[in-house]
Amino acid sequence: MDRRETAALLAYIGRLDPRTIRTDQAEVSDQLAQWHELLGDVPMATAYGWDAYAAARRHIRISPYPIVPADVARPWESYRRERMLRHTDPTPAADPDDQAAWTAELARARQAVAAGTAQPVRYRAISQGRGRVDPELEARLREVGSCIPPAARAALAPYRPARAAREEAVAEGLPDALSVRCQWCRAQAGEPCRRRRIGPDGSARGTAPRATPHPGRLDLAAEQHPAHRAAS
Repeated sequence: MDRRETAALLAYIGRLDPRTIRTDQAEVSDQLAQWHELLGDVPMATAYGWDAYAAARRHIRISPYPIVPADVARPWESYRRERMLRHTDPTPAADPDDQAAWTAELARARQAVAAGTAQPVRYRAISQGRGRVDPELEARLREVGSCIPPAARAALAPYRPARAAREEAVAEGLPDALSVRCQWCRAQAGEPCRRRRIGPDGSARGTAPRATPHPGRLDLAAEQHPAHRAAS
């Protein structure tokens, strides 16, 4: 805010709290210089919720102490911080090979959000959801079969044995044990079976995941397999 806006804010505060009013001309000048020095980078208002008058009125309404510049600056800093926490840098339109232009565009976008002149940008994937996947991407996934390359899938197999065994069984046309719920360990469909160590009181003491499903789960998946149904 400029000096005129700072003076208007002080006049507004004086109407609400006469304790802040200065009658001596030198004191008035010193008060205005002090407030402007501390609040010069704080805007009077923005289009997205910030209002210095409202911040001052809130303090005077709930605090028994005379207002000082920090009682306006603190809410402004909280407003800036909350907006930046909700902001995700959008991809700049500048050439990525032009590092200076790329960085400058990112900085301008952040400054606009922090100053309250632009709304924070959120992740599109979070707000759109599964129902709006690009049709071209879905067609490509159907063509290749998976978004994970075969080489990467093979490298990950030792670290996720349950999933690797499931993929191998499906590739060979065998029943997918994880497609049904395990009646022994109560694992839901899609989750690996777990080792259940039963304590003396009948409660489960251990639930470590198993690399292979329980035999009963395999039998249940085999019963629901299309090949078994066709044979019966």
